[in-house]
Amino acid sequence: MGRFYHLLEIDRDCSYALRVAEKPGTLRNLAMFFAHSGDSWFWGAGMFILWLAGGTFWKQWAVYQVFWIGILAILVQTLKFSIRRKRPAGEWGAIYRTTDPHSFPSGHAARSFLIAILASLLGPLWLAAILWVWAPLVSLARVAMGVHYVSDVIAGAIVGILLMFLGWQFSGFIFSHINQILIPMIGLALW
Repeated sequence: MGRFYHLLEIDRDCSYALRVAEKPGTLRNLAMFFAHSGDSWFWGAGMFILWLAGGTFWKQWAVYQVFWIGILAILVQTLKFSIRRKRPAGEWGAIYRTTDPHSFPSGHAARSFLIAILASLLGPLWLAAILWVWAPLVSLARVAMGVHYVSDVIAGAIVGILLMFLGWQFSGFIFSHINQILIPMIGLALW
């Protein structure tokens, strides 16, 4: 047990060393931008707009994103409320602290890495490259803004990557069945 607590102390110390939430300036502003860029409402709204305005490929991409982000949210919240690790103390991120007081694993890290994996699987390559740079920045920003520990974002990234790799094996089956249900019900395919 002593070794476990020692690892938690190292995690806490590394997390506080990366923290910029209380330090005004450019680095804090960048961290704030990236910390919010992984918000689920932002991605939900973006995927809705993409589905409305995009061609067949982008509609499919948006549907896959929303579906897998939803499955991931259920998994992450189940883990958070089972583990119940409190967020680091701090003032920034009141909405996260109020609506989601648990920090392990990081939903933002899980979501950003899932999005990057899905972009790698569906393409285009330029988008995947951008998202693979973005995903670690979101994760680091969550630590820098004081709403997660380093271990939270590492675990979140692993959860997002594993879910997408495992889930991708069933995507064709899942979405063909969803379309088979939706077409007779409402006369509409997802794409």
